[in-house]
Amino acid sequence: MAATPKLTVRNDAEAGQYELIADDVVVGLAQYQARPGQLAFVHTEIAPEVSGQGLGQVLIKAALDDARAKGLAVLPYCSFVRHYVETHPDYQDLVPAARRAAFGLAPDPTGTPSA
Repeated sequence: MAATPKLTVRNDAEAGQYELIADDVVVGLAQYQARPGQLAFVHTEIAPEVSGQGLGQVLIKAALDDARAKGLAVLPYCSFVRHYVETHPDYQDLVPAARRAAFGLAPDPTGTPSA
């Protein structure tokens, strides 16, 4: 049985992408365009040899957690990132309320009526 690889996620700001690294090998990336106060995610890719193992979710969760920690809004143009945000409502607040409808997200992910 193969050992579980050591997974890390790093932000390569110069390349405009978060990288998922398994045992020192890049196996996934989430490309973004940095804008003032926000990250626009445009593409996510996982190496075919590790596809289907949930690594894309590991990558996107880490990228969104980093955006939150830096106080950045998220624009999920990438369908994978958009699906992750849609199915994990605790991340929907990262998408500016005025932009949520454009991404098919509820205006208020908590379901609380607006004032």
